[in-house]
Amino acid sequence: MNTCKRVAVGLKRNSLRDYFGTSTCYARTQLCHTYVLPDSELKSSYDAVIVGGGGLSCESWEKGFQFSRASYVLSLLRPHIMQDLELVKHGLKLHLRDPCSYTPILESEVSRGCPQSLLMGPQAGLTVQEIGKFSKKDAEAFPLYEQQLERFAQAIQPLLDNTPIDSKKLAKSSLWEQIKEAYHSKHIFEAGKILGEDLPLFYEYLTAPASKILNQWFDSEPLKATLATDSVIGAMISPDTPGSSYVLLHHVMGELEKQKGIWAYPEGGMGAVSSAIASSARAAGVEIFTNKAVSQFIVDASNGVRGVALNDGTEVRATAVLSNATAKVTFLDLCPAEALPSKFRSAIGRIDYTSPVTKINVATRGLPNFVADPSVGDDPMPHHRATIHLNCEHMSLIQEAYEDASRGEISRRPLIEMTIPSSMDRTIAPEGCHVLLFFTQFTPYTLAGGKTWDEKTKQAYAEQIFGDVEKYAPGFRELIVGYEVLPPPELEKIFGLTEYLPRRHVAGSAVFHKAGAWRIWKPVTCEGTLPVWEWCTPRWRSDGSARLPRCTSCAAGWQLGAPSIAKFRKERTRGNDGMGLSHIPIPICVCPCFFPIYFTWCPL
Repeated sequence: MNTCKRVAVGLKRNSLRDYFGTSTCYARTQLCHTYVLPDSELKSSYDAVIVGGGGLSCESWEKGFQFSRASYVLSLLRPHIMQDLELVKHGLKLHLRDPCSYTPILESEVSRGCPQSLLMGPQAGLTVQEIGKFSKKDAEAFPLYEQQLERFAQAIQPLLDNTPIDSKKLAKSSLWEQIKEAYHSKHIFEAGKILGEDLPLFYEYLTAPASKILNQWFDSEPLKATLATDSVIGAMISPDTPGSSYVLLHHVMGELEKQKGIWAYPEGGMGAVSSAIASSARAAGVEIFTNKAVSQFIVDASNGVRGVALNDGTEVRATAVLSNATAKVTFLDLCPAEALPSKFRSAIGRIDYTSPVTKINVATRGLPNFVADPSVGDDPMPHHRATIHLNCEHMSLIQEAYEDASRGEISRRPLIEMTIPSSMDRTIAPEGCHVLLFFTQFTPYTLAGGKTWDEKTKQAYAEQIFGDVEKYAPGFRELIVGYEVLPPPELEKIFGLTEYLPRRHVAGSAVFHKAGAWRIWKPVTCEGTLPVWEWCTPRWRSDGSARLPRCTSCAAGWQLGAPSIAKFRKERTRGNDGMGLSHIPIPICVCPCFFPIYFTWCPL
């Protein structure tokens, strides 16, 4: 591993105490406390400063419960990043989930003699057997469906870690430049080779509604609804939205411990990933500070970035500044307006950050006991380890929930994904108790009728969710020890997700740092020429991954950031210190799950 020289990382966090109290200061995260330096050690200059952020954190309650407040499962962190950072060596331990999906069905919606639940996982035999309870035809089709998704995901894999070709620039390039571009774009040919004659079908997956794809393959509504959740999770779209089928691919793209498509609970909570990254960073010479919110980039007269200004007025100079924030925060909030062309700022302002998610974290004194699969004793059953899908008896329920939110109303039957990490990780809850994490949608950022997300509204929504759970698992309310509700405005406030955009009715706090359907994949251009990830005037450059709407694209920022800093080092070694930001990259990570992932790979 290369060693960094004087690299500072600034993080922005709120503790639960701040959340429930009146304090607005930023506090250290519990898991990263060991790696955070005291404020007195902040230097006035560094070789590189990284503006951190993200939702991969843990918080503790006084009764011994530890919550992953925002992100809640791990899979899409690219394997080579984990290897480069040596995260296992730095303490990361994963609990791989099997099974991975459980859908109980309400008694009122079960016909006599029909199955009451659907359990799915990496064991193909078990999944086919479960699907066969609903439809023999679907059981035969499912392995073929998964094979097709895996082949498409395999084709996309080489594209995730590389910068897309800018067709406008390429069209104006010389023949020699086009040949060089073709040589450096071998990954595209690899993808094409994998797809072969399935290229038209692949295009359909990128552009079609998920409902169309799923209806072509299957008949069983519980199966289709369960799979459809993957196409809409975290995004203000429905299974009928064009392009939503693309997101189905992301749920088979992940890889952990050389197992494809697997998901895991990090031991100690999601903040354990941040803790391992922080440990890796410190070992490479990085200095980490919290409670140091950045207010603006320092830009010189020639529009070259020379450091950051903090909220308390402190200025920290640096020869390289990297941002782990969204494109909106990086270019519109932190960058002085006069340093960027107006067309570029307008293009950044049009990026869609719509997200309808409310996260509810619950402490309980036991496990929910589902009518569909009653518990045997106090130990977790296999379905307790999975993502539990509620209100997923049929796809129309997801569509109806989406339509409610589109009118500015909280969904009458929200889509609920419940996870119980303590079913596998006993370090995060007291003996006999459990941590339940609810990822719910659709909940508008701005409510109709002038309503706001005040304490009364949050409590009413929590009661609505708990009431829905009660229908599947009677007695659930009696298990609750405590809970917190994080609607879109508070996800925005606490974790620094890109906030509400006034022109949108239901926008804001996108949990994936960008909306999730293929329909919004659009290069952000400057002066109608170059995409944001390759835009380079004499003074500005942004190397990163904001071009892709989902988690996996953060690897591109990793791949692009390190070579750019290496290039910067080479230029500086040659004595060319008068460069502007064209040589200082700003990788943009689009997923809050992965915290800063660039800072140990800065060979300055």
